[in-house]
Amino acid sequence: MEAVSTGENGLGPLLLFLRGFLHRQYLVVALTTALALAAAVLYLQVTPPVYTAHVQILLANPKAQFVQQESIIAEPSFDRGGIDTQLQIISSPAIANAVIDQLHLAPDLANSGSSRLRTMRARVEGWLGKRPETAAPKPDEIVEAFLKRLTATRVAMTNIIDVSFNWEDPTRAAEIANAIGTAYITDQLNAKFEANRTATLWLQQRMQQLGDQAETAERAVNSYKTQHDIVSSEGKSVDDQKITDLNSRLVAARAQTADLQARLSRYESTLKLVPKDPQSIGTLDAAGSDVLISPIINNLRQQYLELARRESEYSARFGTNHLSVVNLRTRMQELRSSIFDEVRRLAETTRSDYNVAKQREQDLEKQLADAVAQSRATNSAEVTLRELDSKAKNYRALYGTFLQRFMGSAQQESFPISEARVIYPAFPPDTKSKPKTTIILALALFAGIGLGGGLGLVREMMDRVFRTPSQVEAALGLPCLSVVPRLPKQTSKTPARSRAGSVPDQETVRAVSTASAAHWAVVNMPLSRFAESIRSIKLGIELRSLQSPNKVIGITSSLPHEGKSTIAASLAQLIAQADKRVVLIDCDLRNPSLSKALAPNATTGLLEIIAGSHSIDDVIFTAPTTKMMFLPAVKRVPLLHTSEILMTEQMRALFDRLRSAYDYVIVDLPPLSPIVDVRATAPLVDCFALVVEWAETKMDVVQHALHTAPNVYENLVGVVLNKTDMKSMARYDYYTSDYYNDDHYLHYGVTDRA
Repeated sequence: MEAVSTGENGLGPLLLFLRGFLHRQYLVVALTTALALAAAVLYLQVTPPVYTAHVQILLANPKAQFVQQESIIAEPSFDRGGIDTQLQIISSPAIANAVIDQLHLAPDLANSGSSRLRTMRARVEGWLGKRPETAAPKPDEIVEAFLKRLTATRVAMTNIIDVSFNWEDPTRAAEIANAIGTAYITDQLNAKFEANRTATLWLQQRMQQLGDQAETAERAVNSYKTQHDIVSSEGKSVDDQKITDLNSRLVAARAQTADLQARLSRYESTLKLVPKDPQSIGTLDAAGSDVLISPIINNLRQQYLELARRESEYSARFGTNHLSVVNLRTRMQELRSSIFDEVRRLAETTRSDYNVAKQREQDLEKQLADAVAQSRATNSAEVTLRELDSKAKNYRALYGTFLQRFMGSAQQESFPISEARVIYPAFPPDTKSKPKTTIILALALFAGIGLGGGLGLVREMMDRVFRTPSQVEAALGLPCLSVVPRLPKQTSKTPARSRAGSVPDQETVRAVSTASAAHWAVVNMPLSRFAESIRSIKLGIELRSLQSPNKVIGITSSLPHEGKSTIAASLAQLIAQADKRVVLIDCDLRNPSLSKALAPNATTGLLEIIAGSHSIDDVIFTAPTTKMMFLPAVKRVPLLHTSEILMTEQMRALFDRLRSAYDYVIVDLPPLSPIVDVRATAPLVDCFALVVEWAETKMDVVQHALHTAPNVYENLVGVVLNKTDMKSMARYDYYTSDYYNDDHYLHYGVTDRA
């Protein structure tokens, strides 16, 4: 909740931004969504409906037990690979051709898919005057059009295949789907019958060959036995038994010798690691479990570790040279010597056992060599006999197996069965499968909203204008002095003027004109939000004057028509209402729009004072109600060197006189971008206020203007966001939208009415 209340992070600012974004871009989102829905509706109207019929086929159909036992061909194992194979068979051109021929689908399929495109092409060529091709569609194209409508998938992780077929007629779609299932099962039966027939013929030939080979092998065994006087080849000779026994004993002896040799090596390695003056028993770990398993060494080692702990404890408590510590070290030394003496004893014992085991291994190897040499001469005939007998038995076993398979194959040919069957036939569907009206409308709705939101976001990103004070502060690094609302259109109050034909007196001619309602809004509407925003500008400048004097205040903007003259006049009027001596100067010498609004009848002004032909009292105007002084600028001919005029000593002297004679000097300056006059007034002005038009002035333009006028930027007290649409302002400044609520201003009597 804290993140939401601060408006700096968390979900709260995001929701506020989305709310403001929808308020600003709802028309774009709504229009894009409406177009997407209209396109979806049009698509649904022009697209013909398609109906999908489904038939389900079960694989691995259970067979009779005697058929399973007598099957001579490989039974399909319907794992994932096997089921994928069956899916390809169902979607094969062979099944497609069988169904097309059975139901006579070629004419209907010729008008779909690529054939339909070819027909349209022929029509276009006919319209263009070309001779259209009249060739009939190829069989491959018809099969391709059929397979595009066919879909075969596995149902979850089962052995059930779902076959679906799309057609414009629901009854026809169900008929074709059932025909596909029937054609697939028929194809399986034909393939299995052909495989059984081929296997039976091969078994018959192979069985005859095996019978002849078995008979020949048995005769050879009997002849060899008679020739070498061998009674039985099943018995085992004494030499073989002796060799087997010696070989087993030799393997055990070698294992014992290797074990003793490894143990002796570990003992010797341990003794080699013992330093000349050992200070620890850490070398025992290198010997592994052979040393540590000894109860004597393990007991001595535990005593040594206990003494080492006490020695460390006493050394820390009494010092390393204490008698108790020295005694403990002596006992530790004795224990180390005892431990390594025990290791040496174990090493000697192991060495003796190793020598005995090695001698025993050598004796067994000699006995085994003598037995092998003796048995080689006697086993030659038995080896040959065993080979002949094994060959005869193998031939006889193969003959029996093939005879059994041949009998089963002969019986199975009369009982054909398929591993697949239809478990759910296809019925005419009640509803169309595509296009899906609900899905298409939902997709169009979401696509329209997404596209509209994207377009709105692009508009937001491309909207490089000032709309909130935070944007002003972030882009320019300057405080926003005030947000000035856009003035409503109203009828100006008629000033006191002379009637036509009469000669006006001097006082009437020197009075500031009230014809421009915008320049007098702060006077005519003292309790308006406009007047309150001008007070905010005045307060910001006065707070700045606490640090440095700001008597001469320059009002400028980046571009023309941003309302700087209105702000300057309103600020001067407001200060004058507080009984301050204020003079308003129009220093926009090339386009003195403020003089045209406040002193349209002026014939002399600022330029005449600089030239020395008139004094200030001769050209200055006075506001009738606020007593504000106005020094106009009269342009008779185009001026080419206005910046040089503003930098003259006469201009500097004039500003010094005004600085001493008035409390405030408000200067209406030209804009920054078109001309360089504002830079020339930097020595004359104490501070500047930059006027930016809301939602019109580009950020890049203002940044470039301030970058090219660093002397102006250094003396800027802040920025005035002018001509603001306060109702729209709340939608952009979503963090402080309540700040612009009219109810808060009405609570203190602030309105936009005169």
